[in-house]
Amino acid sequence: MNIWRVLRSHRIRLAAGLALGLLGACVSLTQPLVIGSIIEAVSSGGSSGGPILLAAVLFVTGGLLSGIHGYTMGTLGENLVFDIRTVLSRRVLHARLPDFQRWAEGDLLTRLVTDTSMARITMSSALAQVTSSVFSVLGCLILMALIDLRLLAVTVGCLGAASLVSAVLARRIRKQAVANRTDTSRYATAVARVLGSMSTVKSSRAEDREAETLDGLAGQARRSGIRVSVLSAALGPAMNVGSQVALTAVVASGMARVATGSLSLAALTAFIMYLFYLVSPLLAMFTAIGRLQQGRAAIDRLEELAELPQESVPTATVTPARPQGGQAVEFEGVSFRYEGSGRNALYDVSFGVPARGLTAIVGPSGAGKSTLFRLVERFYEPDSGHVLLYGADAASMPLDQVRGLTGHVEQDHPLMRGSVRDNLTYGCPSAGEDDIAEVLRRVRLDHVVESLPGRLDADLGERGRGLSGGERQRLAVARALLSRPPIVLLDEATANLDADAEAELRGTIASIARDRAVVTIAHRLSTVVEADQIVVMEAGRVRAVGTHPDLMRRDDLYRRLVTRQFSVPEAYAMAAAPSEGG
Repeated sequence: MNIWRVLRSHRIRLAAGLALGLLGACVSLTQPLVIGSIIEAVSSGGSSGGPILLAAVLFVTGGLLSGIHGYTMGTLGENLVFDIRTVLSRRVLHARLPDFQRWAEGDLLTRLVTDTSMARITMSSALAQVTSSVFSVLGCLILMALIDLRLLAVTVGCLGAASLVSAVLARRIRKQAVANRTDTSRYATAVARVLGSMSTVKSSRAEDREAETLDGLAGQARRSGIRVSVLSAALGPAMNVGSQVALTAVVASGMARVATGSLSLAALTAFIMYLFYLVSPLLAMFTAIGRLQQGRAAIDRLEELAELPQESVPTATVTPARPQGGQAVEFEGVSFRYEGSGRNALYDVSFGVPARGLTAIVGPSGAGKSTLFRLVERFYEPDSGHVLLYGADAASMPLDQVRGLTGHVEQDHPLMRGSVRDNLTYGCPSAGEDDIAEVLRRVRLDHVVESLPGRLDADLGERGRGLSGGERQRLAVARALLSRPPIVLLDEATANLDADAEAELRGTIASIARDRAVVTIAHRLSTVVEADQIVVMEAGRVRAVGTHPDLMRRDDLYRRLVTRQFSVPEAYAMAAAPSEGG
């Protein structure tokens, strides 16, 4: 996406705004001539009524054009920032997850909010002001040349030096503006990091340390902002000094010539008025150039955001088979490495998940268990091999279709600020009241929701604040189940549940596993024992696949996980394993 292409889509309104600005400049340029004619009429004893009436009409017309121009450019700016934000928001939401995760949240927020506002100033008001100011400056210079070339040479000599200084300042403003935008993003990133971990900050007694860090970053942003302000503030004085010197020289030289009769008083008056008219647009032009340079820094940052790689969307729709038996998910020789990692997360992984039943994936930390889920949902693409969903290659399927087949409960079960209903129906906005009541009952949240003020419409804070950890986890599970996906992925779904809630949820999982594929990453012995299939992973490889009693007999790692990680004696674990016949 090219940001300037967005501006071109509003070219009609932009052209209208520029035309109004130029018309206003033309009206302003004629005013000194009319005032000069009034002076000549009064000096010669003629009637000045006509010129005075014309001057009044010009003043009123100029005011109207200025008002309409301001309205046109103001609405143009708001339309521009709206279009930029909507386009960039969609690109961020559809970005490839690995590329998105490289960006700090605070930096993204700064670019989407403050940089877009700065771009609006650049692409609407500053651009229009530069255009109309350049026209006014050229018009003044031409008319001043027609009045007297010698006075024009004096004016150009004085204002030319001031303009050169202003041009140098404008160039330096852009460099400092880039530094200020970067410093502001760093501060926003640090604030977002702290706000997202406030309880950790307090429990670690790190308030003062974090405050010092934020103060330092805020100080950096302040210093770079002050440099931008100093440079911007210097533009006005530079032009004012030049205009005052020019005015002094023009008055001295002009009055001397009026005294000798080589220049009329009316001509000198008109020239001086044009000098005043010249200074204002010249100052406005360099001020707008300074703002344009600041805005260009923001636009450059938005262009970087617009280059976020997007998730690939196949054009052809692949309809996967939904067999009564067979495999819901199949991994065929899948290998995968995270970008920047020195080793593979998965090595030649192959196994299948039946279309019905519970499959548990176990293994030590770092074995690659959660990576399997990310590949199923195509958050990442395998480096080699294939992931099949009901016999169809997931890589050839539209993303909506892939993710419509799965319900995923992540390890940290994220919830959003909003009502219980908003969180529950996030993946299935059309869910009916009966479906909502049923899924809440199945995860034992119905009584909890009934006790909340507002019930389903009760507001939750950031990350589901207002519910306990176990309640948040069960709400995340309910959200995944509400859309009734044929494949349910549970990443440590019972980690934060008490014994009663876990037992109830195990019953729910067993119930839904009768008519769909349920895959769970589990460490708790109770969940593993009840699984129809257990996949043991180690160091990114599938070590063994089987049932609990089978693996207890033939796999040392699985036996160690059961006996040590769950702190049960090996003899008890073996006794808990039912015989093959039973």
